[in-house]
Amino acid sequence: MQRLFTTFANGWPGFGIFIQRLVTGAVLVLHGIVALSQTSVGGSLIPQVAGAVPGLLILVGLWTPLAGTLIVVIEVWIALAGAGGAMPLILAVLGGTLAMIGPGAWSIDARLFGRKYIAT
Repeated sequence: MQRLFTTFANGWPGFGIFIQRLVTGAVLVLHGIVALSQTSVGGSLIPQVAGAVPGLLILVGLWTPLAGTLIVVIEVWIALAGAGGAMPLILAVLGGTLAMIGPGAWSIDARLFGRKYIAT
């Protein structure tokens, strides 16, 4: 399972990944909530709400490579549909970088799949 995760960075790099995860996840969840709260049900409702699910996973740092890849696919879908301006492309890039970099040390993934130290 560790092959899916490139790094569990700690220190300042880990803090940077943590901030990136928080911002990306919060924006995706916010977009999903805004799409649900709109009175008119349009074609952009499904991808926005679908983007909120991996946004929640990114927010807590669970299954980060899979969630980041899903964010890329969903946000490119939204961008090709012509909704949202440049924000879907920015979120796609942020999701892709999180999928490639990994979740960082401050994530559920690090607790579940991080390196285990065995005391001898």
